[in-house]
Amino acid sequence: MAFVHAPSRTGFHAAERFNVAIEAIKSFRARRAAYNRCYNELALLSDRELNDIGISRMDIPTIAAQEAAKV
Repeated sequence: MAFVHAPSRTGFHAAERFNVAIEAIKSFRARRAAYNRCYNELALLSDRELNDIGISRMDIPTIAAQEAAKV
């Protein structure tokens, strides 16, 4: 009679889970950097400059979030 080793657990191994977690952190940091860069660039503009491009100061967080989502 032969014994067959069948893993009782399917899914990722610990190293794969670790790599997935690292990639998620890298992705988060890239999105956060894009958000901060966009937010800071728009925040430096005067109200008149913002009005010229058709946005208000209250729109800056939303626009920065949309830009970060593209990363």
